[in-house]
Amino acid sequence: MFLGIGKKRGWRLVVPLCCFLLVAGCDTPKQPKSMPSEVLYSVVCEEKLTLTSTLPGRVSALVTAEVRPRVDGIILERLFEEGADVEKGQLLYRIDPDVYKAAYATARASLLEAQANVTAVALLEKRQRLLISQNALSRQELDNTISRLGQARARVARAEAELKAAAINLAYTEIKAPVSGRIGASSVTVGTLVTANQPAVLAVIQQTDHVYVDITQSSTDTIRLRRAMAQGRLAPNGSATKVRLTLEDGSPYTAIPREQTGGEPDWILGDLMFSDISVGQSTGSHMLRAVFNNPDGLLLPGMYVKAIIEEGAVENAVLIPQGVAFANNTGGHTVFVLRGDGAGDGLFRVERRDVRLERESGNRWLVGSGLHGGDILIVEGFQKAVPGELVKGVPARNAPAAAVAMAPERKGR
Repeated sequence: MFLGIGKKRGWRLVVPLCCFLLVAGCDTPKQPKSMPSEVLYSVVCEEKLTLTSTLPGRVSALVTAEVRPRVDGIILERLFEEGADVEKGQLLYRIDPDVYKAAYATARASLLEAQANVTAVALLEKRQRLLISQNALSRQELDNTISRLGQARARVARAEAELKAAAINLAYTEIKAPVSGRIGASSVTVGTLVTANQPAVLAVIQQTDHVYVDITQSSTDTIRLRRAMAQGRLAPNGSATKVRLTLEDGSPYTAIPREQTGGEPDWILGDLMFSDISVGQSTGSHMLRAVFNNPDGLLLPGMYVKAIIEEGAVENAVLIPQGVAFANNTGGHTVFVLRGDGAGDGLFRVERRDVRLERESGNRWLVGSGLHGGDILIVEGFQKAVPGELVKGVPARNAPAAAVAMAPERKGR
């Protein structure tokens, strides 16, 4: 009897407790859905890109003339100022001429003697012809005289040549500038004994109003450029290749310094003349030569410069910032792009895309394949970009306005 009463009281306690728990469960708020991650994007645009290469170069004079003596003697005078401009034919040195004056006088006397002998033999030959016409002289004697006359005339010719050589040697005692240009330091002083065609130069004259720049380019780059031209991926940029220079201090080679213009540097452009037909076996590179105008004499022979050469143009180049491409485990590079799935409200689906990077262009990469104009590229928030998940795309601050407007149209790609 007491056991039955206990069961009834137990049920009376259980029923209100269950009702209380049900009511409490109904009052618990629902968990909010997680919001998509936010990334910044920029729309890829195609543009015309002029490709350039920066290569090492060395300046050399347009004309270099080494001044050497052509006769032996003692230097009596130096008649130029070191480092000054000289004109072609200007007197530079004077060698003691006494020995060569004496040789000239001797050669002149020999010529006069030979000419006098010719006159005497010619008169004898004339008389003998008259005698032989009267049968008063043998033919043999006339023939001998004719032979002597020929020998005398030959001696005159030889004497004339010796006189000319003596005159040339005498003229060589005055050493003159072979070309116009700027002359360097003199390696000899007054009183120095010099010899003909000695290996040591007396001075060097260089023409620097125009200069050569010899540029070295690796054969690998040459092959790459030629293949790109042949395949149509790279078009020639005009008929003549222009070259710009950067000096040793990093400044551009300009006619007017940048601080005076306040704008873009006024580059002095050079013309690429030719490329060498052979490759250096020790360096694996070949030489290119450009010529530059040097009005202020800023480019000096032997100076190291960097040459910026226009290689060609890519008509529809795809360029991306360098920080958006990552190396993958296959040796290539990967980027993250957005594609719309119809969700709207700026929601995109993340997609991983493998790309091939051609080369650097400033602070950007030139993309060879994998991206096209109009693709929506993630530029910030990569750690949130999980392939296949939804994210909210926000235009990057530096993205072009036209590219941002194109983004909604590309959501269906």
